[in-house]
Amino acid sequence: MARRLGEAASAYHLERTGHAPKGATVMLGKDTLVVTLQGALSPAERALASKPAGAAKVQDFHRQLFATSSEKIREKILEITGVRVNEAAAEVETASGTVVHTFTSGTMVQVYLLAEPLPESSWSGAPDPKGTPT
Repeated sequence: MARRLGEAASAYHLERTGHAPKGATVMLGKDTLVVTLQGALSPAERALASKPAGAAKVQDFHRQLFATSSEKIREKILEITGVRVNEAAAEVETASGTVVHTFTSGTMVQVYLLAEPLPESSWSGAPDPKGTPT
């Protein structure tokens, strides 16, 4: 399911922007789905984002684009997971060119992009009754 969601989010981003992200990471925590698209900004967007005013424009552009065109990805999430999306938001980290899409159900989400991946064996959380790490 995570692979299919990542592929869908990458295809959605390419369709909307004309630029394919370099990769996608999908995380699910109870009722919150977070999709991180690495290398999602085009070379022109990265150049524009090199200055604070340009970075703000790139962030605003992606937020507005996502807000006005997220219905298709919401439908794809429903198709893949069987669960409807209540809320969705997008954030852009212009320094790294990462775009984060967050789909929630009334929850405040904080996303922290680590400098490098952590091995799964380093997590100490025990699975909850539904099998998802806590």
